[in-house]
Amino acid sequence: MRAQTGDWLLVEQSSVDRPARRGRIVGVRRADGGPPYLVRWLDTGHETLVYPGPDAHVVTAVELAESDARTANRAVALQRLISARHRGS
Repeated sequence: MRAQTGDWLLVEQSSVDRPARRGRIVGVRRADGGPPYLVRWLDTGHETLVYPGPDAHVVTAVELAESDARTANRAVALQRLISARHRGS
Protein backbone atom coordinates (compact mmCIF):
# COMPACT_ATOMS: atom_id res chain seq x y z
CA MET A 1 0.00 0.00 0.00
CA ARG A 2 1.35 3.39 -1.04
CA ALA A 3 -0.07 6.87 -0.43
CA GLN A 4 0.61 10.55 -0.76
CA THR A 5 -0.55 13.44 1.37
CA GLY A 6 -4.04 14.35 0.13
CA ASP A 7 -5.07 10.78 -0.70
CA TRP A 8 -7.94 9.12 1.15
CA LEU A 9 -7.87 6.03 3.33
CA LEU A 10 -11.07 4.00 3.05
CA VAL A 11 -11.70 1.34 5.66
CA GLU A 12 -14.45 -1.12 4.79
CA GLN A 13 -16.03 -2.83 7.77
CA SER A 14 -17.14 -6.44 7.55
CA SER A 15 -19.45 -6.07 10.55
CA VAL A 16 -22.92 -4.53 10.38
CA ASP A 17 -22.45 -2.68 13.67
CA ARG A 18 -19.31 -0.87 12.45
CA PRO A 19 -19.70 1.58 9.56
CA ALA A 20 -17.10 2.11 6.88
CA ARG A 21 -14.77 5.04 7.52
CA ARG A 22 -13.04 7.65 5.38
CA GLY A 23 -10.02 9.65 6.33
CA ARG A 24 -7.88 12.16 4.51
CA ILE A 25 -4.20 11.33 4.64
CA VAL A 26 -2.54 14.45 6.05
CA GLY A 27 0.90 12.97 6.55
CA VAL A 28 3.05 10.23 5.06
CA ARG A 29 6.14 9.42 7.10
CA ARG A 30 8.04 7.15 4.72
CA ALA A 31 9.67 8.33 1.51
CA ASP A 32 8.28 5.32 -0.38
CA GLY A 33 4.68 6.19 0.59
CA GLY A 34 4.25 3.18 2.84
CA PRO A 35 2.45 3.23 6.17
CA PRO A 36 2.00 4.48 8.80
CA TYR A 37 -0.15 7.42 7.72
CA LEU A 38 -1.40 10.38 9.70
CA VAL A 39 -5.12 10.40 8.95
CA ARG A 40 -7.80 12.98 9.72
CA TRP A 41 -11.05 11.01 10.00
CA LEU A 42 -14.05 12.52 8.25
CA ASP A 43 -16.54 11.28 10.85
CA THR A 44 -14.77 12.66 13.93
CA GLY A 45 -12.21 15.19 12.73
CA HIS A 46 -9.59 13.46 14.87
CA GLU A 47 -6.11 12.77 13.56
CA THR A 48 -4.54 9.40 14.24
CA LEU A 49 -1.49 7.49 13.14
CA VAL A 50 -2.73 4.48 11.18
CA TYR A 51 -1.18 1.23 10.04
CA PRO A 52 -3.95 0.13 7.63
CA GLY A 53 -5.23 -3.41 7.85
CA PRO A 54 -6.45 -5.72 5.09
CA ASP A 55 -9.88 -4.04 5.08
CA ALA A 56 -8.39 -0.68 4.02
CA HIS A 57 -7.31 0.83 0.73
CA VAL A 58 -5.98 4.15 -0.51
CA VAL A 59 -7.56 6.19 -3.30
CA THR A 60 -6.68 9.57 -4.76
CA ALA A 61 -9.01 12.53 -4.32
CA VAL A 62 -9.96 12.24 -8.01
CA GLU A 63 -10.78 8.52 -7.69
CA LEU A 64 -12.91 9.19 -4.61
CA ALA A 65 -14.80 12.01 -6.34
CA GLU A 66 -15.47 9.79 -9.36
CA SER A 67 -16.69 6.96 -7.13
CA ASP A 68 -18.96 9.31 -5.18
CA ALA A 69 -20.39 10.70 -8.44
CA ARG A 70 -21.16 7.18 -9.71
CA THR A 71 -22.88 6.36 -6.41
CA ALA A 72 -24.94 9.56 -6.55
CA ASN A 73 -25.94 8.87 -10.17
CA ARG A 74 -27.08 5.35 -9.23
CA ALA A 75 -29.15 6.77 -6.36
CA VAL A 76 -30.83 9.29 -8.68
CA ALA A 77 -31.56 6.59 -11.26
CA LEU A 78 -33.05 4.34 -8.59
CA GLN A 79 -35.26 7.15 -7.29
CA ARG A 80 -36.50 7.81 -10.83
CA LEU A 81 -37.27 4.13 -11.30
CA ILE A 82 -39.19 3.97 -8.03
CA SER A 83 -41.13 7.13 -8.91
CA ALA A 84 -41.97 5.83 -12.39
CA ARG A 85 -43.21 2.50 -11.02
CA HIS A 86 -45.21 4.26 -8.32
CA ARG A 87 -46.93 6.49 -10.89
CA GLY A 88 -47.66 3.47 -13.07
CA SER A 89 -49.51 1.50 -10.37
